Amino acid sequence: MSDAHENTAPTDAGITPEAVETAVADALAAIAAAGDTAELKAARSAHTAEGSPLAKLNARMREVPKDKKAEFGKLVGQARASVNQALAAREVELAEAELAAKLEAERVDMTALAQRARVGARHPISLLQEEISDIFVGMGWEIAEGPELEHEWYNFDALNFDADHPARQMQDTFFVDPVERHLVMRTHTSPVQVRSMLERDLPIYVLCPGRVYRTDEFDATHLPVFTQFEGLVIDKGITMAHLKGTLDHAAKVLFGPEAKTRFRANYFPFTEPSAELDLWHPTFKGGARWIEWGGCGMVNPNVLRAAGIDPEEYSGFAFGMGIERTLMFRSDVQDMRDMAEGDVRFSEQFGMVV
Repeated sequence: MSDAHENTAPTDAGITPEAVETAVADALAAIAAAGDTAELKAARSAHTAEGSPLAKLNARMREVPKDKKAEFGKLVGQARASVNQALAAREVELAEAELAAKLEAERVDMTALAQRARVGARHPISLLQEEISDIFVGMGWEIAEGPELEHEWYNFDALNFDADHPARQMQDTFFVDPVERHLVMRTHTSPVQVRSMLERDLPIYVLCPGRVYRTDEFDATHLPVFTQFEGLVIDKGITMAHLKGTLDHAAKVLFGPEAKTRFRANYFPFTEPSAELDLWHPTFKGGARWIEWGGCGMVNPNVLRAAGIDPEEYSGFAFGMGIERTLMFRSDVQDMRDMAEGDVRFSEQFGMVV
């Protein structure tokens, strides 16, 4: 009875087993509650650093009588060792948990198939249209655009098409219901030329590329929807010689320095005189040859008058070629349907150039 009382009685230094047990219990609880290394660091500072309960108890050892130093020194020393051991164990647990979480976040499944995004390519028609546009922009021309749904006046009347011209029949042209509105899907980009003459100041040097529509069969050499590039020049003193020089330059850029053009007399309502345009293709597969490329001629005076331009003062030339046809004999494409069916393998073989 007297021994128990003696063990629990406070010393002059204020060190008791109860005080030590309380300090240890508080420290162990804080260590166990630490959810990450930052919280554990805070618990270490609060329960083992200078000013902590255990540190204060240890500092009072100097006040303990000599005959009690061994007893209380052992009590405080074991308490501190217990707390430090718990800190070390918890530190290992938290470090392993944080490493595992980091590895999981950065985990790469080496057994999974790689996700490869297939890189396609721009369509060669778009690439060739831009290249042709660049040729004429380089000569100081402008690029003109217009609606694909066009009024019959712009598509036919202003271009000197007679009322009974075959192209104005539904078997050749897509008319949009109701027919009485006289709206058609443009059959060429020539309406853009008419709009340019009506809207632009003279002189005019424009290239008109774009999509056009005709009731053609979908086969190896025809498409119901295809692209054209047409050119128009209106200025004073323009002759067929200017037209020939312009087309020769474009041919040489597109097909090589040996390429050249020739004219064969023909008839078009919107030009007079008119000509079929042939191209001498020096690198054609199977041997150099003449190939029909498009149509051209001097702008018909009736077309100039329809646009309010005096044909006595101004003259001009116009031409038009199909971009699909140009791509066919420039890049040896055998079937025009390949350009319209959307198979990415067709575009991939051209990459970024045609």
